Amino acid sequence: MKHLQWFPGHMTAAMRMMEENLKAVDGVMIVLDARAPRASLNSKLDKLFINKKVLYVLNKCDLVEVSDVKRTISEFALENKEIIGVSAMDKKAVDLLYNKIFSLLKDKLDRNREKGVFKPIRIMVAGIPNTGKSTIINALCGGKKAITGNKAGVTKGKQWVRLKELELLDTPGTMPPAFDNQTLAKHLAYIGSMNDANIDFNDLAYELLAELKVKYPSLLKSKYGIEDLDVETLELFNAICVRRGFLRRGGDFDYERCATAIIDDFRKGRIGKIILD
Repeated sequence: MKHLQWFPGHMTAAMRMMEENLKAVDGVMIVLDARAPRASLNSKLDKLFINKKVLYVLNKCDLVEVSDVKRTISEFALENKEIIGVSAMDKKAVDLLYNKIFSLLKDKLDRNREKGVFKPIRIMVAGIPNTGKSTIINALCGGKKAITGNKAGVTKGKQWVRLKELELLDTPGTMPPAFDNQTLAKHLAYIGSMNDANIDFNDLAYELLAELKVKYPSLLKSKYGIEDLDVETLELFNAICVRRGFLRRGGDFDYERCATAIIDDFRKGRIGKIILD
């Protein structure tokens, strides 16, 4: 698979915009994808927000096992990172997130009250593309106020979303300018954080199958009805083509259709609950 790299020009502008708006916010939420929490981290954001209260929001927890969510939260906590696991579709989890934001900034709220100042807490919402930043904002608002989409790069500019006691600044997804770790880069491609138009899906599906047959063989067997995974990855790809009927006229394998189906199955949780890193 060719070297993965995706840093559109608008991301440089997005980083600059976030830096310019830091003084206007009280804290930051960095949204991560629970399926690839380490790949979701952007060291550039960590450096940018070093002087702000930061809450890491582990989103899409419904797509991984509870034990993996707990493990990830424990690992982040050991690194002195404030973190909470949520699914934007779970109202109780979203309510806990809302309370966590105010708990994190309690000192700021107390100081304001002592001065007789009552104003909304302002939070910048950041992260890599397609982790669900806008969906989290809409869940906190109880309605559709931020633009969402199931692909990378939907939010192009900043959007202020106002609640009674909270103001949220939605920002475009930002990637690290360089991917030194190509394993993590592949994980971002699997979850849809890169622009699919720039990726060879045949290669991507091949790499995903190679990883899952080692990490989650039982899920692959169950999903695609294949008993023997002790084969080369290409043979496994061929077997899925046959099982799913992705064949061209003459019996050739239709890898394009099969690759798209495999990636779609993974992204929508149809293979099972999977954590990549």
